[in-house]
Amino acid sequence: TRKKNPPLSHPVVRTHPVSGRKSLFVSDGFTTRINELEPAESKAILKLLFAHATRPEFTIRWRWQENDVAFWDNRVTQHYAVDDYRPQRRVMHRATILGDVPF
Repeated sequence: TRKKNPPLSHPVVRTHPVSGRKSLFVSDGFTTRINELEPAESKAILKLLFAHATRPEFTIRWRWQENDVAFWDNRVTQHYAVDDYRPQRRVMHRATILGDVPF
């Protein structure tokens, strides 16, 4: 429910707490608007950023092999699972570390 999970506000550009590098912190599935902009401008810029983040030169396609382990830093990575392994079964164990506050 919305009461248990109220909307949160995060910066569009965040600083990685370890490397100090700046990165985009937007997701097509979660980012709804840029608070500092008018709605139409926010929508246009987010559309551009979502398209930019999914360009092929910024993506990796993992070709799973037996005993592979993959992990990524969600602070600077977007994940999109592709359902292309059928009829095989995908077995996965996920560990999530409590994140830091974006700045």
